[in-house]
Amino acid sequence: MRGLNATLVELTGALSGLTLAFRNPGFIATAGLITGAAMCLSLSSTEYLATKHEGGEHHPVKAAIYAGLANLITVSFLIFPYFLFEKIYLSLGLMLGNAIIVIYIFNYYISIAKNSSLKKRFLEMALISLSIATLTFGIGYLARALFHIEI
Repeated sequence: MRGLNATLVELTGALSGLTLAFRNPGFIATAGLITGAAMCLSLSSTEYLATKHEGGEHHPVKAAIYAGLANLITVSFLIFPYFLFEKIYLSLGLMLGNAIIVIYIFNYYISIAKNSSLKKRFLEMALISLSIATLTFGIGYLARALFHIEI
């Protein structure tokens, strides 16, 4: 679960920026799928190495598989609207809504496991993810304007 926050922040940011830069749901979905797949593989290998070097009774392969599956489900949930709808802003809104759902579920689990405040963790993670998405949306706009991207 170590990398789930990174997946959420990075992919919501990437998809937001790609939405304004490309304005084509097929290109956005494909770029998101490739980015998400690379992220899943990277985070799985990171989880494997971290668990292996921590020692103890945890199994590195099992941890890597769990991390990979959790991230794969998250990536699929985030890019799904771009495969389903032609309207990019509808897809963007649904993707951000899906991100909020994943953030809530993740923080609910963590708050129970660590006996901590759900509200504080959820609001913090949601604010970070949505702020990054907003910034990269602007970067997508600038990239489109500066590089004259017309797809």
